[in-house]
Amino acid sequence: MKKMTLNAALDLIKPVDAGKMAEVQNRIDGQTKPPGSLGRLEEFARRFVAITGREDIRRKAVFTFAADHGVAAEGVSAFPQEVTRQMVLNFLAGGAGINALARHAGAEVVVVDMGVDADFETLPGLLAKKVGRGTRNFARGPAMSRDEAVQCLETGIELAGSCQESGIDLVGTGEMGIANTTAASAICAALTGIPVAQVTHRGTGIDDRTLQHKVTVIQRALDANRPDPEDAVDVLAKVGGFEIGGIAGLIIGCAAAGIPVVVDGFISTAGALIASELHPCVKEYLFAAHRSVEIGHIHLLDKIGQQPMLQLDMRLGEGTGAALAMTVIEASLRALREVATFESAGVSKGVQ
Repeated sequence: MKKMTLNAALDLIKPVDAGKMAEVQNRIDGQTKPPGSLGRLEEFARRFVAITGREDIRRKAVFTFAADHGVAAEGVSAFPQEVTRQMVLNFLAGGAGINALARHAGAEVVVVDMGVDADFETLPGLLAKKVGRGTRNFARGPAMSRDEAVQCLETGIELAGSCQESGIDLVGTGEMGIANTTAASAICAALTGIPVAQVTHRGTGIDDRTLQHKVTVIQRALDANRPDPEDAVDVLAKVGGFEIGGIAGLIIGCAAAGIPVVVDGFISTAGALIASELHPCVKEYLFAAHRSVEIGHIHLLDKIGQQPMLQLDMRLGEGTGAALAMTVIEASLRALREVATFESAGVSKGVQ
């Protein structure tokens, strides 16, 4: 497919049709149940239909973006960087959490190498989109150049175009990258202005001492790099990750193509915030899958005006929450299609 620039994709994004949402809600209100009694399922159905123009889902896919982070050298994770490569192979073998939950949801898993510090053979299910072999250590300078940040975004946009061409109606985001909660916390602090200590948590399960060190590293990075909160591309370049940029680009491309995106947890939502800062209408295409245990996640959700669909105390990433939430959206559409109206069922309405 023809590649699309970041600016061209942003120019295509339009508000979701409020009239269409009202039309769907009016139909739901005529079904054999008290008004509003299916709660947020009604919201999910009307938003999906208004975005896509469809009442069913042909194909679902979770894109799990993988990349390494130079800041891992600062000792901010409980796991070594080698785990990123190992987990990519586990995804491809079908043995990870995302594989199990995607199978449950009937969703494909597409693994995208945005910048793992390893060379992979050509493997089924792996898209080679490497921007570099991991970002640079942002505690000592910018994570990437601005050109690399734009490359990440435009790679994600290209993937969204492929979804449109192949009939994928619902996209989920996921990620893998040792130290990527450090990058997500830095993005959160930079774009919300909330103190680092209030948005930084344990990631892979670090102890109290390492958590304090992680906070110190992020603060040092923000002080040294001075990411501009008015320029989301600058924030991505200074303290982000290649996989976070890929997620942001995928979301932008999906919004441009009229495809709803189910955003997973903390790191995916950092990418969603980057995308939303680049175009205010992006958030209308998002479904926040769940609320992560990571303390910064709720601040990201608040910033983009999203209420999580699920709260299950999850913190795995990979797209696991997105896969689960896809099943809820599918259930909402089944209710839309299959619950009878008062008129068709011959049921009397109550007193209004």
